[in-house]
Amino acid sequence: MTALLHDRLMDVYHRLLARYGPQDWWPGDSPFEVIVGAILTQSAGWTGVERAIDNLKAAGVLSPAGLRAVPIEELAVLIRPSVYFNAKSRKLKAFVEHLGECYDDDLDAMFQQDVDRLRRELLSIHGIGEETADDIVLYAAGKPMFVIDAYTRRIMGRLGITPPTERYDAYQSMFMDSLPRDTALFNEYHALLDRHAVEACRKRSPLCESCCLLAVCETGAAANVS
Repeated sequence: MTALLHDRLMDVYHRLLARYGPQDWWPGDSPFEVIVGAILTQSAGWTGVERAIDNLKAAGVLSPAGLRAVPIEELAVLIRPSVYFNAKSRKLKAFVEHLGECYDDDLDAMFQQDVDRLRRELLSIHGIGEETADDIVLYAAGKPMFVIDAYTRRIMGRLGITPPTERYDAYQSMFMDSLPRDTALFNEYHALLDRHAVEACRKRSPLCESCCLLAVCETGAAANVS
């Protein structure tokens, strides 16, 4: 653990926490619902994902057996609000088929694996990439894995806290090698970064003047915002 990087990252975390408070992520009534949300939220806003999940609940198919039983064309219609619904219907089917075949729908059995083995297994399932796998590991399985997304890259880039390369694993290692491997910390940190990206550190026209990170932000300082 690099002491300087640890201190910088924790300073950012505490500034965000002081501004926004605990986020209590991930939205979902069960680990399985969290997994469905993680798949549906790929390239989609959360409002659309919520509507899609509500549709699945109303149709009585928000369960591994229910998603296996529903025809894929009908599933695509139900999750239409989440966009890319045809591709996501295949991804959901792939996950529940895997869960049924390998674990008889027992998520607890799947989650008993150590974090690295679980992550590798998730990545082997059709449609689950690094960010989605890490969402599942952190928020559904409750294991320490730092999630990297576009919001995290944007904020860290503007702060001038970046790894040597732009690779996903480089960003992830920057956090995981510099912070204690604590599930609650990783959960809260990722949620706070996303909240900040939406409310202040916007892609266009960031609200630098009122930003809680302005004092430690290279971009804000370069803009001479006071």
